[in-house]
Amino acid sequence: VQLQASGGGLVQAGGSLRLSCAASGSINGIKARHWYRQAPGKEREWVAAILPNGINNYADSVKGRFTISRDSAKKMVYLQMNSLEPDDTAVYYCKISTVYRDYWGQGTQVTVSS
Repeated sequence: VQLQASGGGLVQAGGSLRLSCAASGSINGIKARHWYRQAPGKEREWVAAILPNGINNYADSVKGRFTISRDSAKKMVYLQMNSLEPDDTAVYYCKISTVYRDYWGQGTQVTVSS
């Protein structure tokens, strides 16, 4: 199983980006799909999660600006990011947690200029 994140880039403050995470292979026992991020010099932090029943949760820092969604049939997870701020600059990672193990994607860079 591999996760491939894409959609990052350079955007001005106030702009939007949509990240995608594509899963290859079969993943069973999914507990949640997540997005994390890691800014330079900082620890990786959790951003958002969506459960198999569709319930989602967000870090306070992104609540109201970011939206996580999924297309289970296409094995895709998305992160719509609006009203981006310079503090959102980071490498963004997708993760799928299962009852057996976690799967991580390779990360996609998001840079927000002021």
